[in-house]
Amino acid sequence: MTRSPTVQHRPKAYPPPEFPPRKPKLFAKTPPAVFSVVLGLLGLGLALRKAAVVLGLPGGLVEAALGAVLAFWGFATVALLSKIARRPAVLLEDLRVLPGRAGMAACSMSAMLAASVLVPYVPGIAYGLMVGALLVHGVLAGLVIWGLLQAPKEQRVVTPVWHLSFVGGIVAAIPALALGRMELAQALLWGAMPIAGLIWGASLAQLIGRIPPAPLRPLLVIHLAPAALFALVATGLGQDVLAQSFAGFGAVIFLALLLGLRWVTAAGFSALWGSFTFPLVSFAAALIGLGGQVEQIGLGLLAAAAVVVVGIAWKVLAMWPTGKLAAKTNAAEA
Repeated sequence: MTRSPTVQHRPKAYPPPEFPPRKPKLFAKTPPAVFSVVLGLLGLGLALRKAAVVLGLPGGLVEAALGAVLAFWGFATVALLSKIARRPAVLLEDLRVLPGRAGMAACSMSAMLAASVLVPYVPGIAYGLMVGALLVHGVLAGLVIWGLLQAPKEQRVVTPVWHLSFVGGIVAAIPALALGRMELAQALLWGAMPIAGLIWGASLAQLIGRIPPAPLRPLLVIHLAPAALFALVATGLGQDVLAQSFAGFGAVIFLALLLGLRWVTAAGFSALWGSFTFPLVSFAAALIGLGGQVEQIGLGLLAAAAVVVVGIAWKVLAMWPTGKLAAKTNAAEA
């Protein structure tokens, strides 16, 4: 009986590494995650604008800072749009990963806040930017829903980022109030509240049954943002009871996060810490808007939040030019 000859398999050949290493084209790897801190910085500037009015302080320095942040928002927006224009499919690829999904939602939300910055100067442009940002946010939400329907069942888990995608349109109510578009602000408020309620309920049920992994825990801070924004918008609409109710609910979330801060930050600093920025300044602004003794608490919280937001923003933005932010957040390349 003859034995078949032994077949020897050659090791798989891999192409040699490129030398010099290939450099991506300009803005080709723009990380959407950068907009999480851009959103926080714009929110901080608007909250400081409100605080300056309350305290009767000149607003020149605040407006100058807002102008600088607005310019950086414009630069980041051009960078992201350049990436998408080079290869439109990159948008869907970024929406498949959690940091990209959060960053894309924060991008359109930051455009809504940019409209708020512009209201005192060019209200017509501010209105157009607000409407455009709201429409883009709706398209992004539709793409997220389509992506979730295509994804495996285990990837359809409710996350705090759902607030950004499906409730984030409430941010447009802030410039709407400043422009006197009360009906639009009212519609956005009442449209967003039931969606946020469903996300809060589903997230609580998941939190009871499953402890989130440490690297994703900073995202839990996003739960504070809708409560703060609802309180802020309700105050602007003169619905004081609703505003106080959401401010109280926000206080419960804030205290729970504060008590569990070490648990939330157990994994150490990461780009997801950008999630701390916008909810903190939104809650401070909501408390300032309520007036009375709560206003003083809001001013104190804003002072503390300013240090936190600027510190986090500095560390996150420093990772962008080096490529680390794109790598750590799995940003797609055009």
